[in-house]
Amino acid sequence: MTAHRIRALVDEERLADVARELSAVAPQEAAAILDGLDTRRGTIAFRLLSKDDAVDVFDDMSPNTQARLIDALGTAEVVDAFDNLDPDDRAELLDELPAAVAKQLIRTLPPAEREATAVVLGFGRNAVGRRMSPEFVHVYADDTIGAGLARVIERGHDAETIYTIPVVDAERRLLGVVSLRDLLLGDPSVPVETCRRPPVYAHATASAETAARRCVELGLPAMPVVDSEDRLIGMLTLDDAAEVVAAADDEDAARAGAREKLKTPYLRSSVFAITRARVVWLFVLAVSAILTVNVLEVFEGTLEQKVALALFIPLLTGIGGNTGSQAATTVTRALAMDEVRPRDVLRVALKEASVGVTMGAALGAVGFAVASVAYETGIGAVIGLTIVSVCAVAATVGGVMPLVAKRIGVDPAVFSTPFISTFCDATGLLIYFMIAKAVLGI
Repeated sequence: MTAHRIRALVDEERLADVARELSAVAPQEAAAILDGLDTRRGTIAFRLLSKDDAVDVFDDMSPNTQARLIDALGTAEVVDAFDNLDPDDRAELLDELPAAVAKQLIRTLPPAEREATAVVLGFGRNAVGRRMSPEFVHVYADDTIGAGLARVIERGHDAETIYTIPVVDAERRLLGVVSLRDLLLGDPSVPVETCRRPPVYAHATASAETAARRCVELGLPAMPVVDSEDRLIGMLTLDDAAEVVAAADDEDAARAGAREKLKTPYLRSSVFAITRARVVWLFVLAVSAILTVNVLEVFEGTLEQKVALALFIPLLTGIGGNTGSQAATTVTRALAMDEVRPRDVLRVALKEASVGVTMGAALGAVGFAVASVAYETGIGAVIGLTIVSVCAVAATVGGVMPLVAKRIGVDPAVFSTPFISTFCDATGLLIYFMIAKAVLGI
């Protein structure tokens, strides 16, 4: 079943069929279908769900769709579904709502849920504290395994995850973690301390993307989140981490294609929204492309003396742009995985310069041979030397740019493939014509 099928049934007013088909699929699948419907059809379909199904389906919808439903239905009709959300999901939805509606919904929460939501809302939108669940169960280091298991059984129904259980001291400082398996299969009389392992954790103010990528890469069921004094305040679950990583990858992919990510599915996005997502980047690229035009104008006389040089411009600019983009993509991912930091800029520059020279030497040798056979040895030498130089410069610049962006507080993905390609076009042409003038004496 697809959103197209439900859309057709709603248009044909076959509402009983809509209700039957939505109730026959898992909540996650029903949520994905409603995400693909416009507001009117989605509202109709949501109203046809049973109360219990509506709560589960609402939980799995995207925050944008949840916000549209609240706006269309009114807060009173979604109070139960809103109450059923985990605090981190609730905070994400509140970010999408007008302030007045958000306040009204918060007032409907029981005191305990309101307090848990307030904890999450207290952190910045890009902090891992905003994506953690403050509803967790922990055990104490001086507990026995039997006492720890009893604590999990008693309090686990309120926790979002119980597969990774943090171990804390009397002041709730994080000491380590144990697994549910450890508690179930261990000797009940043995202290929890005997099976405690060092924790992989994140500070609440750290980047959500960095923490989430680490959680996903290590395959952790959950990652403890601590405050500035290393006191346990929440857990980042694997499913939430995967959502953060997927959203970050979508955003990076969009910016690599010189656009912003659309907040709604393509067919439901307005022409204005799509235009706004693309036009700013086109302006940036148009302005930066002027550099390339200026370089060609400066060396117009050189081209007139050796017309053959013009034939290789697309080849050289393409190699430079692709080399820079490869380096930028590699370093941006390394940044996200916390493998490099802005202070490593010199090490990264040296490594990328070495990689660029190595690749350039291999490509340059081929370029020298082809250009020498087709034209003359002098042209071949210019092409070969230019490829080596362009690859070295492009790789270095592409590798350094994300680190500079991180240092000044800008998203490294902003330095996207088209931007770097345009920058490398201008510098590559400068290098090309300077080598041509030196080698050919023109």
